[in-house]
Amino acid sequence: MAGNSKRRGAVRKPGTKKGPTVGSGGVRRRGLEGRGATPAAKDRVNHPAAKRAAKAARKQQGRQRKTDDVELVLGRNPVVECLRAGVPATALYVALGAESDERLTESVTRAADSGIAILEVPRTDLDRMSTNGLHQGIALQVPPYQYAHPDDLVKSATTDVSPALLVALDNISDPRNLGAIVRSVSAFGGHGVLIPQRRSASVTAVAWRTSAGAAARLPVARATNLNRTLKDWANAGLQVVGLDADGDITVDELDGSGPILVVVGSEGKGLSRLVRENCDVIVSIPMAGPTESLNASVAAGVVLAEIARQRRS
Repeated sequence: MAGNSKRRGAVRKPGTKKGPTVGSGGVRRRGLEGRGATPAAKDRVNHPAAKRAAKAARKQQGRQRKTDDVELVLGRNPVVECLRAGVPATALYVALGAESDERLTESVTRAADSGIAILEVPRTDLDRMSTNGLHQGIALQVPPYQYAHPDDLVKSATTDVSPALLVALDNISDPRNLGAIVRSVSAFGGHGVLIPQRRSASVTAVAWRTSAGAAARLPVARATNLNRTLKDWANAGLQVVGLDADGDITVDELDGSGPILVVVGSEGKGLSRLVRENCDVIVSIPMAGPTESLNASVAAGVVLAEIARQRRS
């Protein structure tokens, strides 16, 4: 056989030699080296702890997206109502081939007149952008609301010519109530609204729509600690008036001529204990009929209307 034979002229072609070679190329040495400390369970890709950590990270990322990122208003009625209310949208998405009607036509016209970008996208893109796919071929992109700082809000209210009139919300979780209260505060000459940063409705597209555009004109501040902010505002000279069914006085007995902060609780829970303790007085609305309580936004409107009436006279 060529290469093994001793006969003259028998040669092996280069690169075809078989069998062991000198040395192992470091294979044995690397095999004896230690691999270091065992990684933590959450750092091992297929370990249950790693899967739980990844799931928690995705959930936390989803929470942050919900509160801090842009919001999509879906459906033809909600979109056209937001555009009518003057919600500061950044883009209008329309599905290619969407059946046109009066609402779609009005939405496109209003968006064009307001300088909002109009983007035609495949329906599958809108399906991915929406959670349930009920977009009716149209979606409106709304940027995050820019909240005022509580210190700036009370400073502008107390330096105004008219006495300060502010409203704080406690346990209000429905954005429609928030939007309606913002609208009432704006209508009756108020200076702004204060909401807690946690466990409270925020200024979403639903609140924008309910406020009928008043959220664009009236500042809304967000407090990290509502009770501490109430104390600071009381030290700034505001009378803190709580609104609750079990009041010390009725709204008819309230003197609304001076600087006032009206604190509104939810219809079910009312004012929380600490917030109630930080109020100078608790005011109730006398009811003539069998109804025991009013919706939070309606009750706030009644009190604000009475304060505005007193100040006019």
